[in-house]
Amino acid sequence: MDKTLHEVLDSVRPPDPHKKVYKDECMYSFDSPDSETGLYICMKECYGFGKKFVEEYSRKSGNRVFLHLQRRHKIVVKSEEPVKKKPTKLAIDVEGGFDSNETKYTVEEHKSVVVLPEWKVLALSDEQMPPLVVVAVDDILALESATKGAELAAMSNTWEGDVLKPSKHALSLKQLDNGVKVPPSGWQCRYPGCNLTTNLWLNLTDGAILCGRRYHDGSGGNNHAVEYFYQTKYPLAVKLGTITPEGADVYSYDEDDMVLDPLLSQHLAHFGIDIMSLKKTEKTMLELEIDANSKIGEWDVIQESGQELTPLYGPGYTGMRNLGNSCYLNSCVQVLFNIPDFINKYPTQAQHYFSQTELSAAAHSFNFQMAKLGQGLLSGDYSKESDPNSEYAVHNGISPNLFKLVVGQGHHEFSSKKQQDVHEYLLHLFMHIERNSRGKENPLDSLRFKVEERRQCTESKCVSYTDVSDNYILSLPVPMEHAQNTEEVAKYEKLQQELSDQGKHITKPSEIVRPIISLKSCLNAFRAAEMIDDFYSSAAKRKVTVSKCSSIKTFPPYLLLHMRKFTISENWTPKKLDVSLVVPDVLDLTSFKGQGRQTGEDEFPPDDRPDAAATPEVVLDEGVISQLMDMGFGMESCKRAVFHTKNTGAESAMNWIMEHMGDADFADPFVPPGAAASAKSLTPFVADENGLQLLMAMGFSSEQAVRALRATDNNPERATDWIFSHGDDSPSEEMETEETTPTSSQCRDTSGKYRLKAFISHMGTSTDVGHYVCHINKDGRWVIYNDEKVAESKNPPKDLAYVYLYESMD
Repeated sequence: MDKTLHEVLDSVRPPDPHKKVYKDECMYSFDSPDSETGLYICMKECYGFGKKFVEEYSRKSGNRVFLHLQRRHKIVVKSEEPVKKKPTKLAIDVEGGFDSNETKYTVEEHKSVVVLPEWKVLALSDEQMPPLVVVAVDDILALESATKGAELAAMSNTWEGDVLKPSKHALSLKQLDNGVKVPPSGWQCRYPGCNLTTNLWLNLTDGAILCGRRYHDGSGGNNHAVEYFYQTKYPLAVKLGTITPEGADVYSYDEDDMVLDPLLSQHLAHFGIDIMSLKKTEKTMLELEIDANSKIGEWDVIQESGQELTPLYGPGYTGMRNLGNSCYLNSCVQVLFNIPDFINKYPTQAQHYFSQTELSAAAHSFNFQMAKLGQGLLSGDYSKESDPNSEYAVHNGISPNLFKLVVGQGHHEFSSKKQQDVHEYLLHLFMHIERNSRGKENPLDSLRFKVEERRQCTESKCVSYTDVSDNYILSLPVPMEHAQNTEEVAKYEKLQQELSDQGKHITKPSEIVRPIISLKSCLNAFRAAEMIDDFYSSAAKRKVTVSKCSSIKTFPPYLLLHMRKFTISENWTPKKLDVSLVVPDVLDLTSFKGQGRQTGEDEFPPDDRPDAAATPEVVLDEGVISQLMDMGFGMESCKRAVFHTKNTGAESAMNWIMEHMGDADFADPFVPPGAAASAKSLTPFVADENGLQLLMAMGFSSEQAVRALRATDNNPERATDWIFSHGDDSPSEEMETEETTPTSSQCRDTSGKYRLKAFISHMGTSTDVGHYVCHINKDGRWVIYNDEKVAESKNPPKDLAYVYLYESMD
């Protein structure tokens, strides 16, 4: 036995099955087994460290034995590369999805035991290795990593395309003995006058062949198959042309979803179809969806495909690895860490957060993970140019595993691997920043602004002005009616329809015609007056109609603009507006500044009604709430939407939901503003005993548990998330926050003249699918950040963006 190792066996402790093993990345940096110097895992506490941090940890903790993991990526010669497979799943960097990395490697793994401070390296194959060390090494390698374990716990399943379930009708399906036999070819929709020969579906009950649904772009079928279901209630249909020995596309109209039919071969044989003899001749529904989200003209233009882009390296030019549809996260944080306030708050103070946070809490500390992320992006340590003469690749880019887990914890969408909406994610991220910046430096002050709302009575002409604070993003409508090229768009849409009828599509990006709408038109639409009915006028002494318009009260140093490109189509499905925006590099918003009450304007007199101070009872339309819940939204969210849209119907409530899904209180129990507030404040809080015991059993103190249950209305699950997200709060600070009026946030004011700094673009037909990239004006040039790829931009597609960031010229 090695004498050095024998002396430090007290630094070795095999992990029990529930131990968290941090073997994916360093606790303080983004060094990993793939980094040049690998990762060192403490064989007693199972924390991972890069070489830069491991010595200090060893000195402070006294733990001296580490498992060293290193993977080297040997570049595969081009001729050895396998044939590139076509994507089969609507996901990125997962098996069957889109591959973001074109260069292929073979991986060489190296493992050893290292003893500090001597840096003595011992091979795992050493026959003299102590059994205790052998067991510890085997257990560390066998256990799920902490990040993978947390990811699995946070989500029920990863999104790699929908997981199909067997239809409830499959085993009991009754097939009519009507003598129908389906020929192997020559199919046609049997609906009178239709005669479509593509996108055909065979009903598995009676053998009827009918065309499928019409898609949002006018292609597809004429809805005859679904109309037939409404008439007959025959539930299952199979798409002709997709049948192979491996299966086929089967749709259940009753379950309204793609399904599996375990008896498909038997059901097809009823109509004379031998499943073993058929070959696929039509695209599956998944392939069609992938094609729709890889459409020419948008993906190519936004990613600047076909351009010879020059890669950039060094501090501030670090890419981020895609963790499986995490491009929305990557684009957001790349943009935010180009704002000085965010840099000063997090990476500049990284050592403070590192020294003040126990390693046991680091994985759950928002400020710790933000500082670590910012430092990783700006250090340049993970953005180095490869040596062209080396056969090994440099492992560039960072993987924000722990950051994603911290921000997404407790949120069923942001903890998943589904694609997300950038606007909603930014609001969710800002909620975390607010929570963790109370009474401290807050980087959101650089984005925060006030909106001035002006209301005028149409009868008395009296006015009221209200300032709405704590806005971070100016959300702008996209007025399609103000398109500058309506005639050209009409001709293009007619051509599209003609080609679709012939089974053809436009294939050249240069032939695409999008509605052209100026940013100024969007700003004018934001400022335009809207009429509000049933507003009580203290001047007219009754309910009247008032006009309401909004202006920008303060101009922040950095202004985020969100373009409302996603809306609801006529059939209640999310729809993306494919438009070209005229966006100036220099933006003057001085004419949009709120000026307050003007000379000659009369304010509304005080409301002298006896019950003016009381909050009227709000009766919500239960029918609309039920409709919204049927679409999959929670009851409390639906109540909130119906309340804020004043019972005006499901459509307006749905639009409100689409715009406010990212609000911090979106799913919280709904209480009408002012209702029962005084009664609640007078009721002493009593912590739920079961919830209290559960939280204390998880290792939280009684004081922490009570505070968390008070803040979450005795909900133990939300209380756990609350504790993790408020880890930096002291009890005294929290009690003060609960019992006193919080200090108002700061809104800085500038001249209102801006220069375009960055923009985030989305490719795809809806927020549920597609891909995000961002462009940032940095060091006098435009730079494209496409996950881990960072390069100088040749033609930044400013007109196709979804979110813009403007920087004050002051």
